[in-house]
Amino acid sequence: MASPDLSGFTLRPVQESDLPALFELVRELAVYEKIADELKATEEMLHDAIFRRKVVEVLMAEYKGEMAGYAMYFYNFSSFIGLPGLYLEDIYIRPQYRGQGFGKYTLAVLARLAMEKKCWGMEWTVLDWNKPSIDFYEGLGAIHREGWQLYRLKGPALAELAGKSDIP
Repeated sequence: MASPDLSGFTLRPVQESDLPALFELVRELAVYEKIADELKATEEMLHDAIFRRKVVEVLMAEYKGEMAGYAMYFYNFSSFIGLPGLYLEDIYIRPQYRGQGFGKYTLAVLARLAMEKKCWGMEWTVLDWNKPSIDFYEGLGAIHREGWQLYRLKGPALAELAGKSDIP
C-alpha cells in the first residue's frame, strides 16, 4: 500500500493566536460525540490550562493553511510500570480531511513524542458507538483493555468528598 500524500499537511504546537480556532474544533468534537451539552470550557479556560498552568499540550493540524484538526494530550504516570504514559485526551480531524492519513500521521507523531519521553505507551478513550474510530485504532494495533471501566467524580459529589478532607 502506498504512503499517504501528506504534502500540505502540518502539525505544530498550539499558539495563543490559535485559541479561537482550537475552541471551535473542541466544539465540533463535542457535537460529533453527541455531548455538546457537556461543553463547559471557554477559550480563557483553554488558555489557562495550556499556557499558564501548562497541564495539557496541543498540536494543531493544518492542511494547505486551513485548520484541519487538533490533538490534545498530557503525561500521566503508571505506578505499576514505573514510567510515564502519554494520555490522548482528544484527537479530532475534521470530516472533510479524514481518510487522507492525517489522523494516522498525528498518532505517529504522538507515538514518537511518547518514545522520546520514555513513556510506557499511549492510551485514550473512545465512545463505544464510534465504530469507525474503534476500527481505525484497532487497525493500528491498539487494544481495548477489557475489564476496566472509566469512573468520574465531579460537581456536587466531588465537592462533597473534598469537604471530607478536613477530617483529622
